[in-house]
Amino acid sequence: MKTMNVAMYYNNNDVKIEKMQIPTISENELLVKVQASGICGSDVMEWYRIKKAPLVLGHEIAGDIVEVGKNVKKYKVGDRVFVSHHVPCNTCRFCLNNQHTLCHTLHSTNFYPGGFAEYLKVPEINVDRGTFLLPKEMSYDEGVFIEPLACVVRGLRTAEMKAGQSILIIGSGISGLLNIKLAHAWHANRIIATDVSDYRLQMAKKLGADGVLQAKDANVENIKKSNDGKLADIVVLCTGASSAVKQALQLVDAGGTILFFAPTEPGVDIPFPLFDLWNKGVMMVSTYAGSPKDIVMAIDLISSKKVLVTDMITHKLPLSKAAEGFKLVAHAQDSMKVILEPHK
Repeated sequence: MKTMNVAMYYNNNDVKIEKMQIPTISENELLVKVQASGICGSDVMEWYRIKKAPLVLGHEIAGDIVEVGKNVKKYKVGDRVFVSHHVPCNTCRFCLNNQHTLCHTLHSTNFYPGGFAEYLKVPEINVDRGTFLLPKEMSYDEGVFIEPLACVVRGLRTAEMKAGQSILIIGSGISGLLNIKLAHAWHANRIIATDVSDYRLQMAKKLGADGVLQAKDANVENIKKSNDGKLADIVVLCTGASSAVKQALQLVDAGGTILFFAPTEPGVDIPFPLFDLWNKGVMMVSTYAGSPKDIVMAIDLISSKKVLVTDMITHKLPLSKAAEGFKLVAHAQDSMKVILEPHK
């Protein structure tokens, strides 16, 4: 019985390296050797993760196919791939209405055991519509960003972003930075970013924001000062803090859109000024995950260098230091993208 190392998650402060059997695959499946796996902000969202612990997390992966089921014809041993953990059915009413990320199948699919492992098994449905060849010019590190960028692509598509619009991004973690980069690539007129962390604000400024504000200073007066006397056409909420949600409601311009990219914890109710939003003609939309179409767009954006991603990598750690990586991401103080390399 061949075994592999995995990072088993119990909570943010308890991630252990354990042994598991290397998955065996069926004739319709793939075995992938994980070369790089990013720690996502959602991986350290304890209220979301701990109810299913212990488990192997990790969904931002790139690696090599090392075994191919005999019925699989699209891929071969040695192919470099990104694998999507969530895939849609393509036949339900949500999929047929271009709402793939509401699909019940998408919410129930996954690869096994998770990306923080030396190897993972790709189920048949993920082989069919969730496995993507990495372009030859794309590194494994860049491949880690395909999934998070796909989520951002879907978000700004849902918000119907147009060239020439101004965008306020509340929260400058990885999702905020990717929103900055995509807004820039899609020719936003002005990009303003906020955060409570000076480190993150420095990163936002360095990576494309035209203006940055400490979260406590993000008010109507200062946004107008930073945006030619106007509020934001699109406000992207990349944090679940209640205070940030209230800011989003205040700082969107007439005819503008609020994109709820990040959720609050379940059970948190936010009062909102219905009359003001109605009177201003504000649209509010939410987004979750990315569809195969968004993934294809993300791959093109990264491989064409329209969106540069490696400048967000602050730490690359071997799997044996997964606990350290989780703490870095959970503390969110002096790190951005943390990547685990299971075979280093």
